[in-house]
Amino acid sequence: MREADKEQYIKRGTLAVLNVMKDLLRFQTPLMVNFSRGQFISRMLAADEDQVIFDLGSHSQDNEMALRSGEVNIAAETQGAKVEFSLSSLQKVDYEGLPAFAAALPELVWQIQRREFFRVNAPMEPVFWCHSEWPDGNKARFRLQDLSLGGIGVLVDEKLPEDLNSGDTFKKLRVELGEYGQFEVTAQLLHIGERSTITSKNETRVTPRLSFRFTAIEPVQERQLQQVIFALERLARDKASRFQ
Repeated sequence: MREADKEQYIKRGTLAVLNVMKDLLRFQTPLMVNFSRGQFISRMLAADEDQVIFDLGSHSQDNEMALRSGEVNIAAETQGAKVEFSLSSLQKVDYEGLPAFAAALPELVWQIQRREFFRVNAPMEPVFWCHSEWPDGNKARFRLQDLSLGGIGVLVDEKLPEDLNSGDTFKKLRVELGEYGQFEVTAQLLHIGERSTITSKNETRVTPRLSFRFTAIEPVQERQLQQVIFALERLARDKASRFQ
């Protein structure tokens, strides 16, 4: 998003900025901390009108580089909005007996309301599977194609039931994410489509594709999903950089 477009979403002043920080703290929203030579995932530990305190990354080298970088950019997604802000002059402090980062409360924050959540593609290998039941009660298994905080897109390796309709509700839709764990939600079918690919024999293969919207998601599930989205995004970026 261009800086000019972000102006409509800007939050200025101590009270407005602190309210955003406290929301990140209250919901324990994962933070993506970006600096000149890397990034790591963190979470807010404390916030007041003077400073914010957030957790160290899992690797000491990342922490040292962030400390020396002079400025870090932080992004987070929660409750349908993307939050972005910058922090300068990081300091390492002790918080409740453990090391943490501290910085002055930022002067402004962009809280970007978006109609759609950021969507990340699932890896081709290993395959992430989803399990549920068709409206007629028969078991259903899908291949996860993409994932966001708002829903998923899946591919179906079988013929769709004839009575399947947009708007159908799928209770206990279980999404398995390999090493990242799994979660179970209720979802509504939004769209029934197709995905066409060309096989090694130069033949067109058509696979049913379904789009689901999560009708309700628990805060702990949202945090888990955001961690997975960050991890998959970083995995895809690292893979792309190796082929450049």
